[in-house]
Amino acid sequence: MKSAVVQLPGLNRDRDMIAALTKISGKAPVTVWQTETDIPDVDLIVIPGGFSYGDYLRCGAIAARMPVMQAIREKAEKGVKVLGVCNGFQILLEAGLLPGALMRNASLKFVCKEIKLQVVNADTDFTRAYAQGQVIRSPVAHHDGNYFADAETLAALQGNGQIVFKYADGTNPNGSIDDIAGVVNKAGNVLGMMPHPENLIESAHGGSDGRGIFASALDVIAA
Repeated sequence: MKSAVVQLPGLNRDRDMIAALTKISGKAPVTVWQTETDIPDVDLIVIPGGFSYGDYLRCGAIAARMPVMQAIREKAEKGVKVLGVCNGFQILLEAGLLPGALMRNASLKFVCKEIKLQVVNADTDFTRAYAQGQVIRSPVAHHDGNYFADAETLAALQGNGQIVFKYADGTNPNGSIDDIAGVVNKAGNVLGMMPHPENLIESAHGGSDGRGIFASALDVIAA
């Protein structure tokens, strides 16, 4: 399975993401710069974390208007899987590819620590390596991860099974509504999440709980 990693000024988790995808799939992903309007044929496009354009204006607001995002939108409409992690999640929201918004952490402080995630929907292209309700570990590192959606949108997310991950066991680090940590679009091929699964995929990281997200998306789940 082929993958691509999007690169924008200020994103600083691209190397981690490239390393994770290479280790799990056995193939290095192609890299796509912000000004490119054509993305090669791939199975998965990843927008990694960081601070695109210094997080000026709103986090992800400038990046969401770069030419590459139109190419990503077109790929997503054709069913290509898209994963946005941390700043990548913020960018997907600003681009309108996912519903809701991410606000400043309730603590008004940058949070960097390990949390627990519950797999709320294990029947997606990103989570079938996990069991329904399984609790996994994952690092977080963000200042604006407080997910919010109005009552109507929240009800739709719940009814459609679009809430994929929730912070578990009282580890919500940002005040996110309903403990939401990750959501998918209605079609189920675009996932945005605040935690960093790429930083917990092997024993050198202290665990491999995050590996299943990439294994699922890349269709390399061990039999």
